[in-house]
Amino acid sequence: MDAALFFLAAGLTISVLAWCALKLFEPREEALEDRLIELQSSASATADRAAKRQAGGGFWNSFLFGVSMIPGLEDYLTDTEKELAQAGIRRKEALGYFVLGHMLFLLLALGLMLYFQRDNPWSTKFGGLVAAGLLGWLLPNQILHKLRASYREKLQDALPDTVDLLGIVLGTGLALDQAMSRVSEEMAFIYPELASEFYTVVMQVKAGQDRSRAFNQLVKRTGIEDIKSLAAMIIQSERFGTSLSHALKVYAEALRSRRRLRAEATVGKAGIKMLFPVVLFILPALFVVTLVPGVLSVLRDLKGGIGAK
Repeated sequence: MDAALFFLAAGLTISVLAWCALKLFEPREEALEDRLIELQSSASATADRAAKRQAGGGFWNSFLFGVSMIPGLEDYLTDTEKELAQAGIRRKEALGYFVLGHMLFLLLALGLMLYFQRDNPWSTKFGGLVAAGLLGWLLPNQILHKLRASYREKLQDALPDTVDLLGIVLGTGLALDQAMSRVSEEMAFIYPELASEFYTVVMQVKAGQDRSRAFNQLVKRTGIEDIKSLAAMIIQSERFGTSLSHALKVYAEALRSRRRLRAEATVGKAGIKMLFPVVLFILPALFVVTLVPGVLSVLRDLKGGIGAK
């Protein structure tokens, strides 16, 4: 039983490492978007380092302060906090929950590996501990990356329809804040993620924050190039007094074209992605079902063959 669990954990670790290696060497197709995320990460990291974490102010603040004192983990906290925000997880205690869960999962993986290899020599234990440590460290981060990618994909899919509706509502004569509030209410059940982002911007403006700063914070939270273009369009329209409703309609059509191109690119990649599962899992079973009965029949008919009577 212990050997089976050990091989299962080892196989899972190798699979995760192979997947991470594939993602690492995967070609970047959206260089402009990646550059935007990189610049935003540098800006937010600089601001976070300027405001150092302090002890006190509750359990989570003290806990994060203690973690940040470990060399090399301040950058980990900064990057994790930014990724949590871009994944739509923005509760005040979210960073503390994730870091604590990450550490507990790492310790659990190491403890289970020690338990399963308690009777093995230390040379084998060391290899198992390295594998468990890599799995315990990489798996939570990969789950967070997946959540962020899923949230950004939902925002991008919702953007064309929401921008189009915003242009229609602005054409009726409503002000921008009222139009965004109305759109967020209408889209709350269809696209709750983008509706929540728009509602946050409206609340920030109503609280007295400058509109350009509110939209810049929206871009920083989401890290999406299309939202950056939308924010720049709205800010320039407010600054120069130009009509925004027609520009939003044109921009919504452009967003639909981009969404259609992304869908076509995804469909084009599906054939290549399905090649390896087909070769590894479907074709062997197909060969067994189609060829084995014929082979057995031939061997049975041969004199002295298998199954001869």
